[in-house]
Amino acid sequence: MKTRQESDSRIRVWLGRAFLLQAALISTAAIIGVFVASALLEGVLIRAALNDEVNHFWRQRDANPQFQLPNTRNLRGYFDDTAPPALRTMAPGYHSWQHDDSEYMVYVTERNQRRLYLAFDRTNVSRLAAYYGLVPLAAVLLVLYVSTWFGFRGLRRAVSPVIALARKVREFDAGQPNTESVQALQVPEDADEEVRELTDALLRYSQRLARFLERERQFTRDASHELRSPLTVIRMAASILLADPDLSESSRRTAQRIQRAAHDMEELTSAFLLLARESETGLPVDAVCLNDLIAEEMERARALAVDKPVSARVRSSHRVFVEAPEKVLSVLLGNLLRNAFSYTDAGEVTIDIGENRVSIRDTGVGIAADRIEEMFQPFVRGEDNRRGGHGVGLTIVRRLSDRFGWPIRIASQPGVGTTVDISFPGARSAPA
Repeated sequence: MKTRQESDSRIRVWLGRAFLLQAALISTAAIIGVFVASALLEGVLIRAALNDEVNHFWRQRDANPQFQLPNTRNLRGYFDDTAPPALRTMAPGYHSWQHDDSEYMVYVTERNQRRLYLAFDRTNVSRLAAYYGLVPLAAVLLVLYVSTWFGFRGLRRAVSPVIALARKVREFDAGQPNTESVQALQVPEDADEEVRELTDALLRYSQRLARFLERERQFTRDASHELRSPLTVIRMAASILLADPDLSESSRRTAQRIQRAAHDMEELTSAFLLLARESETGLPVDAVCLNDLIAEEMERARALAVDKPVSARVRSSHRVFVEAPEKVLSVLLGNLLRNAFSYTDAGEVTIDIGENRVSIRDTGVGIAADRIEEMFQPFVRGEDNRRGGHGVGLTIVRRLSDRFGWPIRIASQPGVGTTVDISFPGARSAPA
């Protein structure tokens, strides 16, 4: 996991690279532009000038046969008989010629069976093009680099409050949000209005979060006491009734149903309170043996099929130990076992405990394939509504499996039965 310093430095490095890339692209474009302009100046303009000179010379020559060949510092003209030997081999057109440490562009034309050679000294032109191109280019690049540097500094200064806010967010504890740390955040006086609005919004959000978490703690604390206390009284009263030897058989069955319903409500209340917590703080984590836990939950779940021809069997190839709160595993496996016994009228409920997994298979009514995912929704119950239930058992199972990383898979066929497979990655196991 990246540290705060690494994240902040990455932001600064990213900004620096972005500005450097921008400066490099603009510099490349400017340099290419200068060289293209120089090439156009030396190529297009000089050729156009030579072409105009040739046309002018032949017009003047037609008007005055004694008109002299051009002979200036940068432009010289030759006929065949006066041209240097190196020029006489050139065909009509434009050519380059090195002579006397100078570079010439030669334009060869032919008229009236005479060949004219115009040699233009482009050495000075190249120097002027480079001078007047590179000097402005250097000035432009200097301004560009300086402005880029100041822009980078200004952006870093603008982003710094945002980075500070990000640090405060990372320092938030979901259990105890420290709103004072946000209030104490010093925003620069010249910071943008957007940064100030972001700071105020974060402060308001942290305050709302603190109030919400406090209400959540109060609710779970009050619900844990106020809901469990009457359920405990109901279970104790049912136990006292069952201990009465003079209790009739019908009353005894009624008291047993009351006792089972009270126990189921306690389990349901525990599951809801667990899922209402932001974290598992306060729940002891032990190396829970699934074999022993399943044996206990089986005894409770079998009471749902006491009047039905349903047998139960546990097959263990391994002893599996899971590092988790025992209450969580009890709620998850208890819901699945109660569903298996509740929706099985006759046959068998088989639990297979293998390496890092548990499989619960029944011969009950089953679930249609297109309804399996639907059964994980709250208050959705099976086809046979006479079995009671609240329609939240599989919802709790799915939420617990997602929260603790225990993948669950259900395969079912109406009239045949249902198989539930739960995997426990990271569990320890040993041959049974």
